[in-house]
Parts: sequence; C-alpha cells; structure tokens
Amino acid sequence: MDPKAAARERFDGAREGLIELSHRIHAHPELGYEEEQASRWLCELLADAGFTVQRGICDLPTAFRARAGSGPLHVGICAEYDSLPGIGHACGHNVIAASAIGAALAAAAVADEVGLTVDVMGTPAEEVGDAGGKILLLERGGFEGIHAAMMVHPAPHDVLRAKIIAASMFDVHCTGKESHASAFPELGINAADALTIAQTAIGLLRQHIRSTDRIHGIVTCGGAAPNVVPAHTSAKYIIRSETLAQLDELRGRVYRCFEAGAIATGAQLQILGGDRPYAEMRHDELLAGVFRSNSAALGRAFPAGGEWETRPTGSTDMGNVSLAIPSIHPMIGINSWPAVNHQPEFAQHCITAHADRALCDGALAMAWTCIDLATSREACQRLISGNEAAAR
Repeated sequence: MDPKAAARERFDGAREGLIELSHRIHAHPELGYEEEQASRWLCELLADAGFTVQRGICDLPTAFRARAGSGPLHVGICAEYDSLPGIGHACGHNVIAASAIGAALAAAAVADEVGLTVDVMGTPAEEVGDAGGKILLLERGGFEGIHAAMMVHPAPHDVLRAKIIAASMFDVHCTGKESHASAFPELGINAADALTIAQTAIGLLRQHIRSTDRIHGIVTCGGAAPNVVPAHTSAKYIIRSETLAQLDELRGRVYRCFEAGAIATGAQLQILGGDRPYAEMRHDELLAGVFRSNSAALGRAFPAGGEWETRPTGSTDMGNVSLAIPSIHPMIGINSWPAVNHQPEFAQHCITAHADRALCDGALAMAWTCIDLATSREACQRLISGNEAAAR
C-alpha cells in the first residue's frame, strides 16, 4: 500500500478517539506547567499505540517525549495543551494536542518503511509568555537530534506563514510606604502613583515606536484600601517586536517608563522575568511548501500571502524552536470569524465540527509532510546535513 494511504488508514482508525481527546482536554483546562491530566492522557494514548514514552523530560513534570520509528530523518511534532486563565482553551491548544497525536500515529504506521523517526514533543506552558516550555526544553537538550519540527495552530482563517513576532513578559513591583490617606498623606509614598506615571509614559511612548511594536499589560495589585496610601502595587506587562534584536531596543525604553514612575514618587522598583523571551517565527520554506501541497490534497488550500501573512499576530515559543531547527507553524482555520484567539467565543469554536475537521486536516497534512520529507533525498540531505553542521 502507498505510504500515504497507509498513514491515512491508520489515522482514520483513530479519528473518533482523537476528537474525543480534543473535547476532553477542552473540558478540563489546565494552566501552564500544571497540565497533569492532559499530559497523562496524551502519554497514555501514545504508549497504547506502541510509542516509547518518556515523561517529565528535562525536569519539567508535564513535558514528555514519545518516539516511534528508527529512520534517519528525525521529525518532532509539537503538542501544546495549556490553557488561558479564566477563559480556558481560547487558543485551541486542545486541537493542537490532538492533531499532534494524530499526525504521529499516522506517520508511525509507515515510519520504518519510509526512513522516519517521529517524536511527539509534549511542550507545556506556551501561554506563560516568558521561559515557556519549548524554551526550557531547548536549553536542556530536549530537541537534540531532531532535524525538523512542526505543529498546527487553530485560528479564524488558514494562514501558512503567520507573522509571529518576538515577545517578552515581565512583572513590575513598586514599593512605597503606607500612611493614612486623609490625615497624613504627606507621610506616605504612593506606589500606585508610580504605576500611573509609568502607564502615562508608555502611552506617550507609543507614538514613537515602530508600527509593529506592541506594549500591553495589566495591573495585578493596585493597593489594599482607598483610605491607605498604597505601599505595594504590581503589574504584568508584555512587549513585542518583529525580532529579538528589535525587542531588546524596545525593552530599554519601556523599562525607563517604569523607572520614571519610581523616581517621580520615590517608590522602589523591581522588574522580574523577561529574561527568556519568545523569538520571532522563522518559517522554513521547504517544509511550508510540502505542507501546503498536502493540505491542498485534503481539500484545504492555504491562500498565498495576503493580509494575514503580513499583519503581526501573536507570539509563541515555537519561534525559539524555529531559530534552532527548520520549523513550520501553520494557522489552521476553524471558521470562527469574527471570534478570534483569546476570546471566550473562540474557545466555544474549538469544539465545533469545523475545529474537529481542522484537527483531522492538520494531523494528516503533517503526517504526509513527514512522509514526503523522509522519501525525498534532497530534503533529507538538506535537513540532516544542516542540523549536523549546526551541531558542530
């Protein structure tokens, strides 16, 4: 039997179970580095399918690696399964996880025949915004030996090469001094004022940054009571830019806004985190082209270019993987528009028939892409020799 037909047959046998898995993860959302149920469910399914499963890799309890095949081309399929605070799976990681498992099951059916080793990389905490799971796995050797990496991500529309930009998330703490807000206000140091000045400075800064830069955040603590001068306030901010290099330039300018608030009020300032930023996504053209062809064969034709490939979108630690290993991160449409990622309405769309179809199309397109790469002498030579050269 043709390898792709055999892979499809294997996937078709698992289809209903994968859809059920997606819906189950969606019904039990877990935050980053707390995805105990989702990680266990994925590992159990892969172990039952004959994969060699290693749990808790790289000292990350909810990370895992599951391997099948022993061919020379080694492909990693990334599974994400964490949710967002308050709004659950509003970024569709339930679909990402199930599609990764489906792709691996399908490709494993013919892995040795076509010369393929396939890993499912269980990558926790993509939503945390700093020191995400893939970044820590990269630092600790979790992706060592993998020649190409891939995943699909739900979105309102199909986008082959989404403009995914670099990002850094950090916590801000301002410390002042309490005092009675009416009787002795002059004896207090107002930490809330420090944040207010910083936010005003950031608002003014926005006129003088690149159109592709982003600065956004929330106040996580604004004080204890209105009749007490706030002695401690805190905020969580994300800054984004097209590249890590541009992000470094933006970081200093934003930090100075917080420093201005501290200087003006006399509060003490502490900035924590932001030391492991998410990188921009570098889409590998060879992998993207093969994925597009296989998607078209399934009746899902990714449009060429257009607004959604030039407009800055979100950020992901898959960008860090893409700077180290040839990678793709197609956005696969679930027909949700005008509902978009990180909205409760989008979460509702992630268990519809359209989302289930995206799961299946994404899984098969990835599996067939793995097969095409493994059976192409030119692709194998480029991917294997390129990684060996990088390792040296």
